[in-house]
Amino acid sequence: MQSPSFVMREECPQGLCTCERDDLLRKPDGDVRILQLTKWQEKQLIARIEAISSYADLKHVEERMYAQLGIVLHISPGLNEVRTVRGLNIVLQEQQGLCRKTRQTIPAAIRKCLERNPAITYAILDAEGLFGVEPG
Repeated sequence: MQSPSFVMREECPQGLCTCERDDLLRKPDGDVRILQLTKWQEKQLIARIEAISSYADLKHVEERMYAQLGIVLHISPGLNEVRTVRGLNIVLQEQQGLCRKTRQTIPAAIRKCLERNPAITYAILDAEGLFGVEPG
């Protein structure tokens, strides 16, 4: 079992989480960056996400989450019409060590941010080509 040289997130109660933390620690080549996200740091991350004020800032936070924790965030329009922020798919890619609760709190914080900043939602839709001019 690996012994990382950083403070690790506390283990979730047995049977309540599907993070597979122990399996990750047993892998000699496992990406343990996600285990650096302590509960206190997660609260800071959630506050940071809720404070996002622009599309560029959202992309920056997304890049930092990947670089520091290995978290891959996907935000895309849903299959049906996007009339509200609820029409967006906001998911974190499956990752060993990523707590079930964290998989829910990060997308919820992003939705909260987008509800307060509709311009970011429009920028996401524009980046997906929904506002672009069709070739013709």
